[in-house]
Amino acid sequence: QVQLVESGGGLVQAGGSLRLSCVASERTFSRYNTGWFRQAPGKEREFVAGITWNDGSTHYADSVKGRFTISRDNAKNTVYLQMNSLKPEDTALYYCAADRNLMVGLTTASHEYDYWGQGTHVTVSS
Repeated sequence: QVQLVESGGGLVQAGGSLRLSCVASERTFSRYNTGWFRQAPGKEREFVAGITWNDGSTHYADSVKGRFTISRDNAKNTVYLQMNSLKPEDTALYYCAADRNLMVGLTTASHEYDYWGQGTHVTVSS
């Protein structure tokens, strides 16, 4: 059972930056595609960004493309989400998730992910 712990959230003004981290408890995490999701109050959870375990290919939601960057350091069992030019609409609880199914490519569907962290809050003030 892989445990994921997110950190790095906080309160920031619009236009500011934050870097989220997701640390996994098991080395097997380095072989899982990983994604960041977010859920704002009263809204459904949505895909933000994802990265493959092998070649580091990435995919982003249109709403964050060009502002957010996902990366991973398999030696540290860690995935990052660098968030720049933050907007009030980025305010949400951000989750890290890992997909252990090696037979499929990177997916944006939350139900395909097997392991989830508890989330870290990001609040962007205007």
